[in-house]
Amino acid sequence: MTTASYEPGFLGVDVPLPRPLDGREVLELTYPRFSVLLDPVRRLAVTTGVVIDGATLRDVPRRGDWRLDPRAPAEAQAGPEIYSGNDLDRGHLVRRRDPGWGTDEQARVATAATFAYPNAAPQVASFNQSKELWLGLEDHVLEHADAEDLRVSVFTAPVLDDDDPPYRGLQVPLRFWKIAAWSSVRAARATPAGVSDGPDGGPVLAAAAFLLDQSDLVERVTASVSGAAVPPLGAFRTFQVPVAEIGDVAGLDVGPLAAADVLETPSVRGAGAWRELAVPDDIRLARPRP
Repeated sequence: MTTASYEPGFLGVDVPLPRPLDGREVLELTYPRFSVLLDPVRRLAVTTGVVIDGATLRDVPRRGDWRLDPRAPAEAQAGPEIYSGNDLDRGHLVRRRDPGWGTDEQARVATAATFAYPNAAPQVASFNQSKELWLGLEDHVLEHADAEDLRVSVFTAPVLDDDDPPYRGLQVPLRFWKIAAWSSVRAARATPAGVSDGPDGGPVLAAAAFLLDQSDLVERVTASVSGAAVPPLGAFRTFQVPVAEIGDVAGLDVGPLAAADVLETPSVRGAGAWRELAVPDDIRLARPRP
C-alpha cells in the first residue's frame, strides 16, 4: 500500500486527524504517509498524523535538509532563524523513521519529506537528542500491537498554549502530546464473512496518549538569552494521560480515540489521572482484565 498523506481508514476504522475545537484557520499540508495541520499564526503544527506499517519498515540512511514548505507562506512557518545560536533543536514531530516503509524508494522519499519546517517544533537539545522514553514510544507501541500487520497511526504536536514564552518572535511550546492508535486490521480482513474480533463486526481500535513537559528546559534557554538568572536544569517528564485529556489540554477534537483509550478510567480528568513514566514497562497498552 502507498499513501499520499495521513490515511483516516488505515487501521480499518475511520480515525480522522484531531482538529482544533475553536475553528481556527489551519493549513493542511500532505506528505508521503503523513499530514500536518499548520497554525499560521503560531507558525507551528497544531496536529500531525502518520500511518506506520511496522511489517515493512525500512532502515534507510538519514538523509534530508530542513527546508520551508513552498505551499505555505514563509512567514507562517518557524524557520531556521529560530534554531541558530542556541540550545534549541529542530524537533521532528512525525519521526523521520515512521513513514519509512514499503519499498526502499518509497521509504527513502517518505523519510526525506519529514525534514519540512512545518513538521518541526523547538525542542531543547537535551530533550530531542536523548534516548529517553518519549522518542521510543512509537517503537514500543509497534512491539505491543497484536495485529499481524502491526499497523499504527500516531498523532503528535506541541500544546499551543497562550502562555508559552516568547522567543525571537515565536512562542516556544512547553509541552508536547502524542496519541498512538492501533487495531486488529488483518484479522478482520481475513475472515470470509467479514466478521472480526470487534464487538460490532469490525476491527478493535485501541489508543494511548502521552504528554511531555519541557518547561524547565525551555526556561533555561530563554533565560540565558535574556540575561536573567538561569533556573536549575530539570529533567523533562513524560506522562501517560487519558486520551480525552489531550483534547482538553490541546483544545482538539480527538474523535473516536477517546473511547478507544486503554486506560481503565478514560473519563477521569486532571493531573490525578496522569501516570508519570520512567521506563517503557510503566506504559499501559492494554486494559486491565476484570
